[in-house]
Amino acid sequence: MRILALDLSLSATGWAHEHGHGVMGTSSSDERELRLDLIRGFAISAPVDLVVIEDFVTRSPAASVLGMVHGVVRHALWAEGRLVALVPPASLKRYATGKGNATKADMRMALFQRAGLDVRDDNAVDAWWLRAMALDHYGHPLVAMPQTHRQALEKVAWPELAQEAT
Repeated sequence: MRILALDLSLSATGWAHEHGHGVMGTSSSDERELRLDLIRGFAISAPVDLVVIEDFVTRSPAASVLGMVHGVVRHALWAEGRLVALVPPASLKRYATGKGNATKADMRMALFQRAGLDVRDDNAVDAWWLRAMALDHYGHPLVAMPQTHRQALEKVAWPELAQEAT
């Protein structure tokens, strides 16, 4: 199953897929539109069955910039006919840690404890957990998770994938 997970950000988009995880950074000295275009291009470049994106909280101080990034990427994915699942931040945190209000440090520690990965960038950590959620939902868990954590999967509207993808 080919899944691309994205924790969108104008400056450092976290990503995870079957070949690894990391951060796609953009330069703050570049025009905003160029940065948006780079992120959009990155999001549609991988041949995948599903793109999983951490949704954003509109009450956030960064909501206007995040809204731009989300709008550009989600429209590009729609135009390409890609399936997308949006994961509420509290559901992502609950899946990873058991707490919907977990801190960035909690998320990172959970990744280390469950998968033995010491990932230093918070965006890459979130992307790793987004991919893990999707794989778990479709029956291919990366790590064993307690049922209390797995209840977070029910809060996501997962698209139906073609048989060969699952």
